[in-house]
Amino acid sequence: MSPRRGSGRGPGAADADPQGPAPVTLPIRTGWQARLDPTPALRRVRDSAIPIVQIVVAATAAYAVAAYVFGHPAPLLAATVTVSSLGLVRDARPRRVLETVIGMLVGIIVAELLLLVAGSGWWQLALALGVTLVVARFLSAQASFAIAAAIQSLIVMIVPANAPFLRLVDGLIGGVAALLATALIPRDTVRIEVRDARAVLGAIEGAGTALVQALRRGDRRRAERGLEKARAIQPIADGWRASVESGLAIARISPFLRRQRSELARHERVRESVELAGRNLRVIARRVVYLCDDGTPRPVAADILAETLRAVRVLTDALDDISLEPVARSQLAAVAAHLDPAEVTPGASLGDQNLIAAIRPFVVDLLVATGMPPEDARAAVPRI
Repeated sequence: MSPRRGSGRGPGAADADPQGPAPVTLPIRTGWQARLDPTPALRRVRDSAIPIVQIVVAATAAYAVAAYVFGHPAPLLAATVTVSSLGLVRDARPRRVLETVIGMLVGIIVAELLLLVAGSGWWQLALALGVTLVVARFLSAQASFAIAAAIQSLIVMIVPANAPFLRLVDGLIGGVAALLATALIPRDTVRIEVRDARAVLGAIEGAGTALVQALRRGDRRRAERGLEKARAIQPIADGWRASVESGLAIARISPFLRRQRSELARHERVRESVELAGRNLRVIARRVVYLCDDGTPRPVAADILAETLRAVRVLTDALDDISLEPVARSQLAAVAAHLDPAEVTPGASLGDQNLIAAIRPFVVDLLVATGMPPEDARAAVPRI
């Protein structure tokens, strides 16, 4: 008699769900408890500590240079250009800082020229603002570039100066101070991007766990929940991409981050493969939703996916300890060796076999994330 569809024993079949039974409900703070909880505010302050130091030091230095070295009476733009170009944003790449500085300098130049030609007044202010926005939009596709230019243009038109183009010098001083602060007071790039990496891998594990539970129970609603979680991975992955790219860019110019370049490069390699794995998990989730429509448990596919998630957990720990990468690689290679749909689900429906086939690229991407060459990762799964 042929085996029942989805039955059989796969790798790790005797184990329970990868994270144990999920709680029915989780406590959620509401009402006055949520409003008075200082934890999110304290976390924001903690995460912004280095950017705040950066801004304070750079803006103060820019003001001091403009006031005491160049003798400018009110170097407002020296400080404002510094603060605006650094900001508290996640993406602190030198290129972004430089683009913001250039945008503000464009606004200053346009306004200074119009002051010389047309003087000051309400219609001159409107003209300067319009011309600045047109020029800035022509020079850059970034809306923030145009807004930065417009703000500086307004300051130049409204606040009087003793001499023409004095504020352009202040802006240049502020821009140089911002770039120096980016290199000499670097943000904690590795900590930030590792936190983002853990969030992505944790999201993959969470979505996969929901799918494992759905396959064990034949539960379509849980499968749909897993699909929702899988779809939510991409925005988190975008945040990881921004933080690791920012870290790499800062490490190239900062003498204090030189030793972190190789670690950031390794995490970028992991990120590229994990992002692909997240996309493949969405494919798996859609197949699980379709299959669970009949309410039939599928323990074999659940065991394979659960074993893969155990390796994801090890890969997460390997972000801080590279020696764990071979452990994750070995676990994933063991899973990959069994990913022959005809072998693990003999006699099953085409849909069940397609689910096993969909897990194959997911495991291959994770193998590449552990440092295995792509061609070796593809060869690790059986030919079908």
